[in-house]
Amino acid sequence: MCNRNLTLIVLMLLGAQTVHADRIKVPADSFRMGCSAADPACEADEGPAGGVPVSVSTFLMDTHEITVAEYRACVSAGNCTEPLTNKRNQYCNYGHPERDRHPVNCLDWDQAVAYCTAAGGRLPTEPEWERAARAGSLSRYPWGQEISCAEAILDEVSPAQARQEPDGCYTDATWPVGSRPANALGLYDMHGNVGEWTASWYAPDAIGSMYAKGNLQGPAEGRQRVVRGGSWDENRPNLRSSFRNVKPPQQGDSIYGSIGFRCIADPSQAYL
Repeated sequence: MCNRNLTLIVLMLLGAQTVHADRIKVPADSFRMGCSAADPACEADEGPAGGVPVSVSTFLMDTHEITVAEYRACVSAGNCTEPLTNKRNQYCNYGHPERDRHPVNCLDWDQAVAYCTAAGGRLPTEPEWERAARAGSLSRYPWGQEISCAEAILDEVSPAQARQEPDGCYTDATWPVGSRPANALGLYDMHGNVGEWTASWYAPDAIGSMYAKGNLQGPAEGRQRVVRGGSWDENRPNLRSSFRNVKPPQQGDSIYGSIGFRCIADPSQAYL
């Protein structure tokens, strides 16, 4: 077990309220949120081509998606409840003997909230998430207009003659966090591996009618929460910086094998 995970377990058992993975400072910025210029895949809820200006304050963000080991420490401390396990479904990472460094998945929105609270943080709002994912870029993806397994863990196009399973870059599963290069801010897996819960309720017109007007919290209520970033079993368009996936907060009879999360915190939050 790495020293960080051991520290995480000890501090949680001691009742610490500021436990978190390493975090990166994301400086305040006014960025163009929503549909990237020259993006033919944009959907109506992504706003006008070229995006709209949205301003966010400085925050700290976990460098990577929360791992199985980190989430298990929270369960051991009594601050989190178990997600669906690998015994329930092969795509759930919790309980798999070789996936401690994979992102935790198959969990409800409120379970992600509970972890972030115990870690002295919260889930990012939708504007905060996109600002961090874009990392100053204006293109469909932070590195340009196209994406492949060289940049992210996704549903790759499989050669027909090979008859390979293209999900998870031919593994049919997630990968350990940080398996691909970080973006310009030093954040890993903002695109692919698992989609990430945000704090935001979904509204089709939120980008233009709320976020661009300074209401970064978005709708006060709703039926579905926004999930960002795309995942190991989703195709290229779903990994675009502006794509807005939506899911009910509770998975119910569904299994959210494609969804995980990471936390953010205010700049005053001390590092451990």
